[in-house]
Amino acid sequence: MARSAMSLPSAEGGLSRYLAEIRRFPMLEPQEEYMLAKRWREHEDPEAAHKLVTSHLRLVAKIAMGYRGYGLPISEVISEGNVGLMQAVKRFEPDKGFRLATYAMWWIKASIQEYILRSWSLVKMGTTAAQKKLFFNLRKAKSQISALEDGDLLPDQVQQIATKLGVTEQEVIDMNRRLGGDASLNAPLRGDVEGGGEWQDWLADDRDSQETTLAEVEEMDNRRSALSGALSVLNERERRIFEARRLSDDPMTLEDLAAEFGVSRERVRQIEVRAFEKVQKAVIDRVHQMESAPMRQETSPAL
Repeated sequence: MARSAMSLPSAEGGLSRYLAEIRRFPMLEPQEEYMLAKRWREHEDPEAAHKLVTSHLRLVAKIAMGYRGYGLPISEVISEGNVGLMQAVKRFEPDKGFRLATYAMWWIKASIQEYILRSWSLVKMGTTAAQKKLFFNLRKAKSQISALEDGDLLPDQVQQIATKLGVTEQEVIDMNRRLGGDASLNAPLRGDVEGGGEWQDWLADDRDSQETTLAEVEEMDNRRSALSGALSVLNERERRIFEARRLSDDPMTLEDLAAEFGVSRERVRQIEVRAFEKVQKAVIDRVHQMESAPMRQETSPAL
């Protein structure tokens, strides 16, 4: 089901207008949803797919609103969520006994979060699940301890958040500064900083050299390419389980995946382990190929 093949309302004309427009689409009763999903799965009926998607646009908008704090256009966040919804409809199996909304939530969130990560370029492939969890949960963690002001967190606040999210205190400090957005260099420092003054008085140019930055960008691109290529060795069920368990910032439980696929928890665990081993081998092989390619080019005879 191609994105361009389905005409959907666009949020680019204004959020209020978009929300009013998508409220025109009726919610589906369970039996109606089941029959539409069967028509799409068995006959690829585009009208059935369109009704399934449009009836869940409000779900996408609701989820997208939870990601407004990342400084990205809400219209683009909603658009990416709609892409995830269409992927969910494409893969939805009504005979499993779940409602589409339950299944689609994971795809919507995954699509939005992937877009945010691409846009921010903060989290490299290869970072831990805990670091990704920090990226998406720092604001919530700050609000829970009433750390709502801008600027650096207090040491005890850093310690609380680091313990709660399972990351180091330095990772909390770094991420908080990145998510803080741009600030004026003439802004006064917080009163608890000895000596006071402005931010520019404390700044030092500790940036990496252009060569180091370029090398890091190339490494990130290589890792992303290697992971993307490695996932292609998995079948649909293996990939679903691998992404839900290993790539999601909020991993699904074995119980939920077992219910989704109609197998035991132990079977899901076995599939996850096997998928991880396949991906790990594929990534290593691909990285070796990337590393040896320049060498082959250097040693090849000149034409």
